[in-house]
Amino acid sequence: MINPYDDTYFMKRAMQEAEMAYDKGEVPIGAVIVINNQIIARSHNLTETLNDVTAHAEMQAITAAANYLGGKYLIDCTLYVTIEPCQMCAGALFWSQISKIVYGARDEQRGCIALNTKLHPKTEFRGGVMADEASKLLKRFFIEKRNLN
Repeated sequence: MINPYDDTYFMKRAMQEAEMAYDKGEVPIGAVIVINNQIIARSHNLTETLNDVTAHAEMQAITAAANYLGGKYLIDCTLYVTIEPCQMCAGALFWSQISKIVYGARDEQRGCIALNTKLHPKTEFRGGVMADEASKLLKRFFIEKRNLN
């Protein structure tokens, strides 16, 4: 039996969140957190809206998922995020003990891989899902921002 709820399915939901961020003038990064093929949290960057440097998509999703589950640990959960988590978000994901992180495109300068940030030893980490789409949206956003200034 084919499972329609694969990594691409959930990354498409994260991309929808990134598009919402784009439409608000936020850096277009989106995230969803899933448990048992059910989305329990969805978010996008809100740093401009909330005037809060910590309001990254992943941080918003962690809080929403913890509230949904009624606890601070995200064991058996998977985060789908359009861009590789930054050092701050990776640190929060470490403490949440999330089971799996799936990201789209790499962040070669500020991502947790480039900065050698440790994840929880039990966290599975996988990238490249819909990387082209995520990267193109991010590049389009910054090109438009530069042209407006």
